[in-house]
Amino acid sequence: MTDAQEWWWCLRHGRVEQDPDVRASERLGPYESAEAAADWQARSETQNKRWDDDDERWREGRGPYRP
Repeated sequence: MTDAQEWWWCLRHGRVEQDPDVRASERLGPYESAEAAADWQARSETQNKRWDDDDERWREGRGPYRP
């Protein structure tokens, strides 16, 4: 990806930014589009749920997640 195609979610400003002016610790990304950056929380929650389900399967002896 080139810089012109990178999008970030700015934690300080609470918005999508293409050229963030904050430290790396205050932003999430890069994302491939503004829409993907704006959707960071839903994507994160989905991935966390998947990992939680994997952990539960593992504890129950059913092995790792299989898509």
